[in-house]
Order: sequence, then structure tokens, then C-alpha cells
Amino acid sequence: MDINKEIKKLKNVYLEKPQRVFSMYLNTDPADPEQQGGKWKLHLKNGLNSFENYLQMDGDSEEKRNYWAVKEMVENYMHENEQNLAKSVVIFATGDQSIWFAEKFQMPVETEFSWEETPKLDQIKKMLDQFPETGIILTQKESIKVLDTELGNLKNTKLYQLDLDTEDWREHTGPHRAQPSMGSGGKNTKQEQFEARFEANRYRWYKSIATSLDKLAKDKNWKKIIIVGNKEEAEDLSSNMNKKVTKVIPKNMLEQEKMKIINEAVFH
Repeated sequence: MDINKEIKKLKNVYLEKPQRVFSMYLNTDPADPEQQGGKWKLHLKNGLNSFENYLQMDGDSEEKRNYWAVKEMVENYMHENEQNLAKSVVIFATGDQSIWFAEKFQMPVETEFSWEETPKLDQIKKMLDQFPETGIILTQKESIKVLDTELGNLKNTKLYQLDLDTEDWREHTGPHRAQPSMGSGGKNTKQEQFEARFEANRYRWYKSIATSLDKLAKDKNWKKIIIVGNKEEAEDLSSNMNKKVTKVIPKNMLEQEKMKIINEAVFH
């Protein structure tokens, strides 16, 4: 999902009764002392019931039906995702399902509910200002992995590997397997030869892929670029890119779990 595009669409929404837009920001952060014991469930229940109670008194049966449809969708989503929540959930929805935006985020929000003519976008716009479209480029010798992220969520992954016979970078498809040069333990002669060759050609090889990474940054509209890897490798790659690099993290993380990488790169 392109969240920026979704927000632009939502900015133009205005609905007359009996239609309304439901907006929800729910803090589900397990590290928050106020959320211990799954208190978000109570906040969700109270938030949903408050509108239901109001509509019971209001007497507009069509609006009530629309709200009940939204409430059911929201409850189903939260039940289905209960075991894999992050720090927050943001939902925008209408009873006819013409609007349905539901995303889990790795950043906290202030719990808030609304049922109005327009979606309540203040918090998500602020989140997007803080954590816009960001490219995380991980380098580890002849492998380069790219994580395309927005609001701390992973949108897409690319992996490039250097063909040592042709000296061309190729986009790799399928599961990634570490090359022998990445192995641990005692070094054999072949590995030592590879490392010597790599160090001798590293700058030139990274220069040859920098153009592709610059184009990717433009196509993906990255507002920030973060390079993660061995200090010398990361700096070589950074110096060869025309696009401005926001920061360099001197740490080998290419084989780490993706959300761990995003947390390290984006939120620290």
C-alpha cells in the first residue's frame, strides 16, 4: 500500500449523513506501561461503544447500520491481527466499504476515535512527516539488499548480487543464501583470494551499481536514504551515489530479520 497516495485520497473525502467516516488510532505498544495486560482491548471496546451509545439516542437508523458495519469490520480486523500487532493500529473506514484503510505501525500513537464527515488525519500526517518514504540499503561485500519503507513499514525488498565472472550486478530473485565469502570460521585460500580481490575492486564495483540505486531512489520517491554495512563499504557506496544519503550505519545487518533492520535504521 502506498500510504502517501491513500492519505491524499482521504484528504478529499467529505460524506453527508447517513454516511460517516470512522477514524481510529489505537495504541497497542506492549512496551507502554499503560498498555500492560492488553489494555488496548478495553480502549477499543470503550471507543467503539461510545459511538454506538450516541447513535442509539440519535435515532438515525441508516447511520446506525453504517456504523454497525464499520464496527464489525474493525472488530474482525483486530481479532485476526491480535497475535501480530506492533505499536499501533490506524484504521479509516465507511459502512459501504468505499473506504477501508487498516495498517499496523512500529510507532506509537495517541488512542483516538472519531465518526465524522471527514477522516481525522492529523496524527498520520505527522507520522509521515517524521518517517517518510525511506530506502535502507544494506551492503555486505558482493551482496546489496534494498528495503523500501514508509512509516516504518516494509513495502518492497530487492537483492543485488555481484557476478564475479562478469563483474555485473544482477537482481536476485528467490530466497537469498549467503555466499561462501560470508562464512565464518577459519579462512581458506579461496576465500582469502576473494577478499583480496574484493578490497582491490570494491570502489569500482560499488560505483557500477550506484547509478541503479540512484534511479531506484528517484522512482520510489525516497525522502531519506540510509546505508548500513561495514564502515569502508558503506562509505564507498555512499560516496558513489548522487542522491543525498541521510546517514550511514557502520554495522553488518544484511542477514538480520527485516523488521529488526528497520527498527535499527529508522527509529534509532
